[in-house]
Order: sequence, then C-alpha cells, then structure tokens
Amino acid sequence: MSKKNIGTHAGMVWGLLCDGRKWNYDELRDKLRLRDRDLNAALGWLAREDKIEFEHEGGSTQVYLKEAVGTNNFFF
Repeated sequence: MSKKNIGTHAGMVWGLLCDGRKWNYDELRDKLRLRDRDLNAALGWLAREDKIEFEHEGGSTQVYLKEAVGTNNFFF
C-alpha cells in the first residue's frame, strides 16, 4: 500500500459517489473490487479531506458525498 494507491482508490470511490446516491460499504467494495483495507484507506482519505459523510442504519454504513462538495474540487 502506498499513498499513490490510496489516492487512486479514493478517486475510484469519488467517481461512484458522484452519482449522488448513498452507497453502503459492501456495495462500494464489491463494485470497485477493492479489499477491505484498500477501501478503508480510501474512505479515510476522503473523510480526512471532509469530502464524505457516513450514516449508520440498521447495522449498515452508508457513505455519500457532502452537499457542498463539487466534482471539480478534488485533485490528485
């Protein structure tokens, strides 16, 4: 694992979240075909940059983009 890989995976997550819906953790992992540790690192990257929100409902975690974040202000 490297910072470059984490950034690449964060960009992949970002791309899915740009559709405006809430994704649950398993959906993200399966759609992107990432290992748990790689998805967790990517989500941590985006969370640290204050780009995403989390909701915990019924034993499931939903992830989505913050309202004020546009697709043009995320750079690698």
